Amino acid sequence: MTAAFDLTASIVTYRNSIVQLRRAVESIARQRCRIQLVLVDNAGEEAVAALAEECGAIYLRPPGNLGFGKAHNLAYQRIWQLSPYHLVLNPDVHFEALVLERLLEVMTTQPDLGVVMPKILYADGATQHLCKRLPTPWDLVVRRFAPGLAHGIFRGAMERYELRDRDYDRPMEPPTLSGCFLLLRSSVIDRVGLFDERFFMYMEDVDLVRRILEVSRALYYPAVSIVHEYQKGSYRDKRLAWHHVLSAVKYFSKWGWVLDPERQRLNRQP
Repeated sequence: MTAAFDLTASIVTYRNSIVQLRRAVESIARQRCRIQLVLVDNAGEEAVAALAEECGAIYLRPPGNLGFGKAHNLAYQRIWQLSPYHLVLNPDVHFEALVLERLLEVMTTQPDLGVVMPKILYADGATQHLCKRLPTPWDLVVRRFAPGLAHGIFRGAMERYELRDRDYDRPMEPPTLSGCFLLLRSSVIDRVGLFDERFFMYMEDVDLVRRILEVSRALYYPAVSIVHEYQKGSYRDKRLAWHHVLSAVKYFSKWGWVLDPERQRLNRQP
């Protein structure tokens, strides 16, 4: 059966800047492939509904704030089997034409790939180091609650965690990728599931890529790039910080706090 679209995509928004969201939607619109976009509006804002109608996106308005992963799952359920690929996209991301076509070519020519992520830039053009090793509890404690130490006596450990010992201008297969932009193979997602809904926000991308790696490969592909207006909300908002802590507890309770042989294996890979 011929797929209805080359690609489906979902964006979850919750009181995000409508200007940022429009830039993300316009990035989708300027691609040459056939894309069905789903906007999940966790805040129920009229401006988001109007934008969805304007661009021909499917608009979903849950009765409350579902969080990141559960809302993306809702979108995927709506467009399931419409395309062989699905894009999970943040509302604070934008990119130029042909980016998705290039990434689809990579996925098509490497059928054992389950997920691919491009180079991710700050607005000033600097590279964001969003390929990472799988975290230990200590990595997250230092990075999240002791940023001074992370840039001081633990700088080497933090740089290794963020794979700064790798060349971000060359493709690599890291232990995890960022959920701000994940191009996924639908058949792989149908095997492992999309996001674990126990995570309201944060860590759900680490968990997902880890499950994908059980059955396929994950690729960082820097030949194309996107801009991510990285907000680091949990560093400023106590409520978001609490969600980050809860998700970390759930993640390590699921995969192991100290004893995690698979983490050790994946982190040792070149």
